[in-house]
Amino acid sequence: MILLDELAQYHPNLFAITSGSDLIELLQFPFMQRAIAGGVLMGCLGGLLGSFVTLRQLSFFSHAVGHSALVGIVLGILLQLNPTWMLLPFTVAFGLIVLYLIDQTDLASDNILNVVLSGTLAVGIILSGLIRGYRGGLMNVLFGDILAIDLTDIVLTVLLLLGAAIYLLSTLQQQILLTLNLSVAKVQGIPVQLHRYLFVVLLSLTVALATKAVGILLVNAFLVIPASAAKLLSHQFSHFLAISVILGVISSILGLFLSGLLNWASGPSIVLIQFLVFLAVIAFTKLKIRPT
Repeated sequence: MILLDELAQYHPNLFAITSGSDLIELLQFPFMQRAIAGGVLMGCLGGLLGSFVTLRQLSFFSHAVGHSALVGIVLGILLQLNPTWMLLPFTVAFGLIVLYLIDQTDLASDNILNVVLSGTLAVGIILSGLIRGYRGGLMNVLFGDILAIDLTDIVLTVLLLLGAAIYLLSTLQQQILLTLNLSVAKVQGIPVQLHRYLFVVLLSLTVALATKAVGILLVNAFLVIPASAAKLLSHQFSHFLAISVILGVISSILGLFLSGLLNWASGPSIVLIQFLVFLAVIAFTKLKIRPT
């Protein structure tokens, strides 16, 4: 099977959209259909989880988990396993271990995250040097390639999105209280630690799946930017949550088409759209026009 980057090399105009007919023709390719479906699903997932990440100030945590993905992917390649199946349990284990270390030490959480992120990244770089043969795919690890999403990735994203939506929305009042005031949540008998660890599992799985689409370097931005823009637009939690998901979906689709139009990498194109939307929202709010 020809890799997508090799296909683009032999047919450089395949992904270049110059007219409406080119767009229609491109949409007929199964990989493009999977990319759009994956973009919509990951936009929903990123917007949903990113809302809580932003409010709970966990952006650095998701950043550390994202960088740990390099070790999981490289281990999968070295062990000749599907990197996705190695990446999912590795990121979950990493997230849980980091949260445990934060709870069990007197160091500030950002200190723990800095130490673990640096150590994990060093291990990943050293292990990547052990890979023999073609290593061009590692560039996709850094910057992502949403066009490489397969049916397995889509199924996993659907399952994770359903699980996250059911869990977070069915316990929404508890999640809001956990976000706003942990002390009050403990007094009211809410199992704080259980919810913290469950959320870390969801966040780690989301980072692992989104890494394939936008890459290790940009996965944190993919989670944080739509939610940050949504936070500027509304202070009502339900509206904020909905806007974050909508912005995540729209930016994923627009970024994908921008990638096809200018023949740019898909991951950076998606995050660029998110960044431009964020700047537009700042300009909008400066005009004192704020929806409720």
